[in-house]
Amino acid sequence: MSIVIILLTVLQSIGVALGVGSSTLAISNFFAAIADGTIDETERRMMGIVYIVLRVAMGIILITTILLTFIGYLQNGLSTFTPHMLSVWTLLFALYVNAFLMTKHLVPTTIGPALQAASWYTFGTIMALLEVDIYTERYGIFLLSYITTIFFAIAFINGIMVYLKYHKK
Repeated sequence: MSIVIILLTVLQSIGVALGVGSSTLAISNFFAAIADGTIDETERRMMGIVYIVLRVAMGIILITTILLTFIGYLQNGLSTFTPHMLSVWTLLFALYVNAFLMTKHLVPTTIGPALQAASWYTFGTIMALLEVDIYTERYGIFLLSYITTIFFAIAFINGIMVYLKYHKK
């Protein structure tokens, strides 16, 4: 069973890395596309490719997290649901709900991209910290950190959007 856990953990890490990287590209492409005030067909096509990679990453993470949670539950029962595991599921939930809302244009562009970026970067951070045996011990501290990251991401991304609006090419 341990080889399965190792393979799933590696796949999950690959999914997070793909997600963090493609999220960075998605936001960078978005900034480049809106810099001139319009998103042309080439820019739209390139962003579409990045969004496909994001969806693949999200699928990999969802499947591996479900399987790792299930195996953990079989081996350890309810003690599998540590604050770290709950943090991972919270981030997955936020990523999926926000992606759905952004696709349906139900969340403003002042919030959606920032929430997605904050979620991906938080995911990358907690997974990287796990590799050096630092993990989420208190769910409340995780939530406070995550919410703080969201506010910083909203301020940062909206600041860039305002800057681009007033400095169009």
